[in-house]
Amino acid sequence: MLNCTSCKDGVLKHGFIEELFRGYTCSSCGGNWILVEDFLSWKRQNPEYQFSKDLSSLNDMLIEDSKQAILCPVSGAIMQKIRIMVGSEHRIDYSAVVGGIWLDKGEWELLKSEGLAGSLNFLVTHEWQKKIRNSKAQENFSEIYRSKFGDKRYKKVKEFREWLYAQGQRVDLLAYLNAEDPYSAER
Repeated sequence: MLNCTSCKDGVLKHGFIEELFRGYTCSSCGGNWILVEDFLSWKRQNPEYQFSKDLSSLNDMLIEDSKQAILCPVSGAIMQKIRIMVGSEHRIDYSAVVGGIWLDKGEWELLKSEGLAGSLNFLVTHEWQKKIRNSKAQENFSEIYRSKFGDKRYKKVKEFREWLYAQGQRVDLLAYLNAEDPYSAER
């Protein structure tokens, strides 16, 4: 029997997530423990299945997000906090040691509402996490430029940049713009 390492009060009861694939649910906090292997096995047998994006259940539901580090209920190792999407600070817990994902209460519904439930296995990959980090960095730089230039100038310079990079003579155009006096032979 596995004990819940999130709330530390309940036990993880074997069952099925939405009656679809194997998982464990905490008897106390309602969190779910899912082995990626079980999810992938089910997914291979049901390649056409589409999870519904029922947003109405999210409105009434409190989606929990454990901020503290939690231990893998199987190995006892500290699980990684991984982001699930760009623009959200919400994180799920992943045990790379056993390939297990801990979802706090409401996180499964959140994944479904964002269209990510069918890609549960992909969320923990290096590629997905890199995509999120790159997008976050782009958002940060965009905000820096916006605050530095102001909204109107930033919009205009972005449009000009797009035009400039579509030109065949981009290097010459940049040299012309960077020259203090582009009509002088003096350097």
